Amino acid sequence: MSVLTTRQPDAVPAGEEPPDAGERHRLTAVTGLAALSLDAMASVAYGPEAIVLVLATAGAHGLGFTMPVTLAIAALLAVLVASYRQVIAAFPDGGGSYAVAKTHLGARTSLVAAASLVLDYVLNVAVAVTAGVAALTSAFPALYGDRLWLCLAVLVLITGVNLRGIVESAKAFIVPTAVFVGSIFVLIAVGLFRSHPVSTVTAAGHASALAGNASAVGALLLLKAFASGCAALTGVEAIANAVPSFRVPRVRRAQRAEIALGAVLGLMLIGLSVLIGRFHLQPVEGVTVLAQLADAALGHNWAFYVIQFATMILLALSANTSFGGLPVLLKLLARDNYLPHVFALKADRQVHRHGVLALALVSAALLVFSGGDTNTLVPLFAIGVFVGFTIAQVGMVRHWRLEYSRGWRGKALLNGFGAVLTGVAAVVVTASKFTEGAWLVVIALPLLVAAFETVHRAYGRIGERLGLGRIPKTPRRDRSLVIVPVSSLSRLTSEALTAAASLGDEVRAVTVCYPDSEDRAQLHALERSWSEWGPGVPLVRLPCERRSLGRPIAAYVREAAAAEPGTRITVLIPETEPERLWQRLLQNQRGAVVAHAVRRGTDAVICRLRFRLP
Repeated sequence: MSVLTTRQPDAVPAGEEPPDAGERHRLTAVTGLAALSLDAMASVAYGPEAIVLVLATAGAHGLGFTMPVTLAIAALLAVLVASYRQVIAAFPDGGGSYAVAKTHLGARTSLVAAASLVLDYVLNVAVAVTAGVAALTSAFPALYGDRLWLCLAVLVLITGVNLRGIVESAKAFIVPTAVFVGSIFVLIAVGLFRSHPVSTVTAAGHASALAGNASAVGALLLLKAFASGCAALTGVEAIANAVPSFRVPRVRRAQRAEIALGAVLGLMLIGLSVLIGRFHLQPVEGVTVLAQLADAALGHNWAFYVIQFATMILLALSANTSFGGLPVLLKLLARDNYLPHVFALKADRQVHRHGVLALALVSAALLVFSGGDTNTLVPLFAIGVFVGFTIAQVGMVRHWRLEYSRGWRGKALLNGFGAVLTGVAAVVVTASKFTEGAWLVVIALPLLVAAFETVHRAYGRIGERLGLGRIPKTPRRDRSLVIVPVSSLSRLTSEALTAAASLGDEVRAVTVCYPDSEDRAQLHALERSWSEWGPGVPLVRLPCERRSLGRPIAAYVREAAAAEPGTRITVLIPETEPERLWQRLLQNQRGAVVAHAVRRGTDAVICRLRFRLP
């Protein structure tokens, strides 16, 4: 009696993962911060400005509430970071709010979370690229007419880098990230030692956006300012969505990156808000708040332009957050049968190539639709992420209630408070931007959920027919018939018949014949050559009145199957494999035509024999 043995892998200590050759293509805490936090980092360029623009409608008195609103946003940021740190530990396979909702809130809610994240990621790419290009065209107005092509060029660049792997994108973007963050902290540090603005050249000559008559600052205005400023929180969830992209220990590295992101982002938001109050900054048309702060703190010199160019570059590159998070989310949806399984495939360098390409194509379509205009896309932005935030927070409340771990009440209270804040922000943002285009997102969410469910039902029907999860019947050997289409005699014909004889119990060669005199002459010549050759395989004529190749062969296969039930029929299609790639253009593609017709009209097995030309 022989014994089948299998070589066992080297022992791995308990609690540790086996070594993975692909680990070098995964993220550390530092590279994860560069690859997955660009969206959140770049948001300081428009988050404080969004607050100021809303409060400016109440005049100078309203601007006095900039710091309290910013502190509320910073508090929410702390809640979100703490929550997503727990999400990372509880759901190390990634997916963020989708994974939380799937476990604790049901399939339908998880699909709403997934749809909101998908929309947010796609819109983030379009908004980030257009914002970066808008900063460029502001510096060089001559490029304004070419902004769409510039947007598409930036998108191609980011896509190309991500197709080489997430680590490659992190390495490429870590320098501009460091320059931007360093510049902002230098701006804040220098500004804190200024008692008044050094320069106001940037804002000179621009119309003020401050309301002429001061009005009362009510709760609704503060809520609107809070919701608008919460745009600075987009991207906080990206690290929790992409935990599998980190090196082992994945949870610990991802948590470190999440904490670092929260600390850096919070300090930048609060620091810029302090400077807004210190310099009594007023928003003006055509100049960003960040540009005014740089001018006031550093002066209108080379340092001012360093910050402007760093901001421009980081805004454009912040689309990389989506390329790091969305492909992982698509992989999880595909694994759960809510998307085509092709999105679960992984190429070299740990790249989910199909997810990257799908994101690039949809984003390119959005850029073309908007004409490269940021204002067309901004009203649609950030709604989806607040929906995802709220669902994740509610799911974590249920998680702590079910777990009953030490201190669960405090953790659940923290997540519940965060859910209230993000829920209010979602409602306010949607209501305030509904007529500006947010209604498209409200419609797109249920449509996307319906699409997920349609795909899931289709996979369910396929799985039922295939008997997935059940033990199939024992394999048996049926009689087999191999049909070989031929049109002439050659080495290819001989190889095809040899292969067919090895595959089946019976082999038949078939040739399609047409009524034209020239075709009849070719048929007679083939039959004479066949008779002289004597391969021991019958040559069957298939008359056809029309110039069709695949249909008569498919019809013959159906007739053979009806005449001999229980026989397995294989159609073996011989094709040459040219020596050079360009020589494939010389082929007549007859094999593809036959394969398509047989596949479409019969249940026969299709075998395409490749004969390599020496």
